[in-house]
Amino acid sequence: MLFAIIILERRDEMLNQVILVGRLTDDLEVNTLESGKKVSSITLAVQRSYKNAEGVYEADFIRCVLWNAIAESTGEYCKKGDIVGIKGRLQVSSYDDKDGEKKYITEVIAEKVTFLSSKKEEE
Repeated sequence: MLFAIIILERRDEMLNQVILVGRLTDDLEVNTLESGKKVSSITLAVQRSYKNAEGVYEADFIRCVLWNAIAESTGEYCKKGDIVGIKGRLQVSSYDDKDGEKKYITEVIAEKVTFLSSKKEEE
């Protein structure tokens, strides 16, 4: 499921908040940077709430980045197929490819991860 809640009190306030619930597509690998920070990049499969023309639920595969304690605890307790909830923010970055064309990457920077169920529990 994909949820979005936006509440603005004044016109000039802005909000960048994402809430996702989905399945991990792979086991997590937590890397340590030269600075000592921990980081993990995951893909979350989020099933759409409607069926396509063939009667099948499709999914969106959303890249999420986890830092430090969030990366470590998620890597320790979650495995491929587990359902997690992620609260975070969208971040867009860009780079120039080998042909000089600008490419954009949109990803969710996780601020909180909630472990909802493991694949083992479902079996």
